Amino acid sequence: MTTPDTTQRPSLRSQRLNQITHEPHARLDQLVKAHAPFETRANFARFVVAQYLFQSELVSLYNDPELIALVADLPERCRAEAAKADLADLDTEVPAPVAGAVKHPSKAEALGWLFVSEGSKLGAAFLIKRAVGLGLGETFGARHLGEPAGGRAEGWKRFTRTLDGLEFSAEEEAAAEKAAIDAFVRFTVLLEQAYATAPELA
Repeated sequence: MTTPDTTQRPSLRSQRLNQITHEPHARLDQLVKAHAPFETRANFARFVVAQYLFQSELVSLYNDPELIALVADLPERCRAEAAKADLADLDTEVPAPVAGAVKHPSKAEALGWLFVSEGSKLGAAFLIKRAVGLGLGETFGARHLGEPAGGRAEGWKRFTRTLDGLEFSAEEEAAAEKAAIDAFVRFTVLLEQAYATAPELA
């Protein structure tokens, strides 16, 4: 008789979410690279379209009173307006919403989505260095990739400390895990949509 292997499953929720989203995260990274967002400003603008679409779908979560009670600075963490300003800088129209956005998630589901959104700020530290090569940065064209107030690492630590400290039922745990995977899948869909609708370049 075999005993359950607990060594494979990290004890902290944030670590478990990292583990189960590793594969969709890696697939998304490959897809981003395939679209070469840092080759030209036009390519980068399509990447910002995807970022704006994703962030705009999460505005209601970042402004949810129940979630703000857990993470006090949640509204300030939202990057939808920064991405919108980047689109203006890049002379790119604000895209219409894409069907299939997350709607009225439970608290556990919402935290799964926010885990992915907040975690992406760590990767943005590398992306903004690439954007500088296109003449873009924290004040023009790549604001949504900028350093959050208080620093990337500290903001992430505070978020994960809160997330790891919550009591979840088994159902809530499963819902948060599914939501985190769904978030990566959704961004992948939005990225494909953004590049599919890119204007024909001469």
